[in-house]
Amino acid sequence: MGLIDTTDSTTVAGGRAVLSGVEWSQGTVLDSTKTQHKIRLAGIDAPEKKQAFGQRSKESLSDLVFNREVQVETTKRDRYGREIGKVQVDGLDANLEQIKRGMAWHYKAYQREQSVLDRQSYAEAEEVARGARVGLWKDDQPVPPWDFRHSR
Repeated sequence: MGLIDTTDSTTVAGGRAVLSGVEWSQGTVLDSTKTQHKIRLAGIDAPEKKQAFGQRSKESLSDLVFNREVQVETTKRDRYGREIGKVQVDGLDANLEQIKRGMAWHYKAYQREQSVLDRQSYAEAEEVARGARVGLWKDDQPVPPWDFRHSR
């Protein structure tokens, strides 16, 4: 797959983009050309706002990326037009870090879209967080956000 590097706005063939030198705010990144990109984090699903740990999950992600330079590797858009992406900040995979902190689930329904390495890392991180009862795993029966959304 090709890359789009928005630091120089050069497009190379393919469907993958890397947004570099961008600033993160509320699920939106602003690239070097001041273009806004709505991002949905690939491979994870975090609690909804009105769900237990929803606010803490949002704060955790903000602690990682807000007003920081990030790189977002995207491969597609969802039905709402958001770019699905893996967010890196200072070499750290923010998506994976959210799982490690117990602030998100590994979104196994879409794991086929992940690399084998990411799929394994995310699944393992969820098992470790669950076993250590960190974050949302402190609850006896945490409700996955996909179930929460369907029950409303």
